[in-house]
Amino acid sequence: MRPTAPQRLPGGLCTDLYEIRMAASYLRRGMTAPATFSLFVRRLPRDRGFLVTAGLESCLALLSDLAFHPDDLAYLEGELGFPAEDVEALGRLRFTGDVRAVPEGTVAFAGEPLLEVTAPLPEAQLVETMLLNQVTFATTIASKAARCRLAAPDATLVDFGARRTQGLEAALTVARSSAIAGFDATSYVHAARELGLSAAGTMAHSYVQAFPSELEAFRAFAQDFPRQTVFLVDTYSTPAGISHAVQVAEELGLPPARVGVRLDSGDLGEEARTARRMLDAAGLGDAWIMASGGLDEYSIAELVAQRAPIDGYGVGTRMGVSWDAPALDSAYKLVSVDGRPVMKLSTGKVTAPGAKQVYRSWERNSDVLALADEPPPAPALEPLLQPAMRAGRPTVHDGGPAAARERLRRDLERMPPSARRLRAPTPRRVTWSRALHELTGRLSRQLALAAGRAPAQPVPATEEE
Repeated sequence: MRPTAPQRLPGGLCTDLYEIRMAASYLRRGMTAPATFSLFVRRLPRDRGFLVTAGLESCLALLSDLAFHPDDLAYLEGELGFPAEDVEALGRLRFTGDVRAVPEGTVAFAGEPLLEVTAPLPEAQLVETMLLNQVTFATTIASKAARCRLAAPDATLVDFGARRTQGLEAALTVARSSAIAGFDATSYVHAARELGLSAAGTMAHSYVQAFPSELEAFRAFAQDFPRQTVFLVDTYSTPAGISHAVQVAEELGLPPARVGVRLDSGDLGEEARTARRMLDAAGLGDAWIMASGGLDEYSIAELVAQRAPIDGYGVGTRMGVSWDAPALDSAYKLVSVDGRPVMKLSTGKVTAPGAKQVYRSWERNSDVLALADEPPPAPALEPLLQPAMRAGRPTVHDGGPAAARERLRRDLERMPPSARRLRAPTPRRVTWSRALHELTGRLSRQLALAAGRAPAQPVPATEEE
């Protein structure tokens, strides 16, 4: 039976049902005034001192093409029971709004909008699930991968995550996000081609096992791939594997700089020292050593601290699924509709009203969260939210992963060491402008009085200094 081609993304159905129901209700009632929604992360995961923004490029592409296709509309009417007039209205819906966003690769902190959408209410509501999906996952992975780069600033890092990510689309996002974070290559070939990344790969244990002996496997691999020959040496015995790698390199006259060994198990620090001694003794001082096998920023930092002679790390599962913090407490909340600021008073989830801007100067000890229409709270502050889409069309192309990578490099250099720590970091403070603080307090009191409850405490209840 011939395999079927992958299905296209189902347009307007890339959302939760309640988003479509709300959009249909708004359309039915003519509630199409401009609304602003803010996407942000409420709090940082444990041991995270910062986030790395990612996912914007895919958001803009999806917003540009947003539509309900004919078969989508048939499903809504036939299977979900939407009235014909709602289906007709949804069929005409396209995204016509504006997006302001923090450019990819920017360091960000809890409470700061990563993007804001201003569009007719039905459109801005409908895209909530899609935007949260794209931004949350990509930012989660970019933030984890950046910590790996901080752990080994001078080593080669390769994304090995594709085999255990939650789907092939996720593997593509992991490759892109890790490239933004400073990874040098990916093992996932589709991502390398699609994103213009370097592809890297060695061999698996099964390759060694498929031959009558390890020596024969190494010899065959070196003959077939002489330009860059990295031997996986721990299938049976690591010292024996290194010896066989040396023997084949000598037999075939391979240039030392094109020879490497990969260690995938055991005490990687001790095995790397053994490998370095054996390679150097054989005149292969330029041969390189790669480590893999359940690595993350913590284990990499430990190996670096031991001064293990490891030149590169293959980082897979623990980065590809952000093992210790696989999701972010992200939210997409209505902050203004038809010019009227709105907020939530829900316990533990109080939101700040109004469209926002985030201002930063690394010379100051905090970022400033302000209202979008107020003057900058102080001179020399840089606004982080930049126009990314106008009237449903992207306005800029920020250079993709390469530009985002350079943006992150600059931010990490200027960020305080206390926020870069892998354990018990101290995130940068985010303070509020006086105007935002006063609006939040005033609206909070008004809404609480109308609801017959005590006023909620703004979060945070701090002005900029």
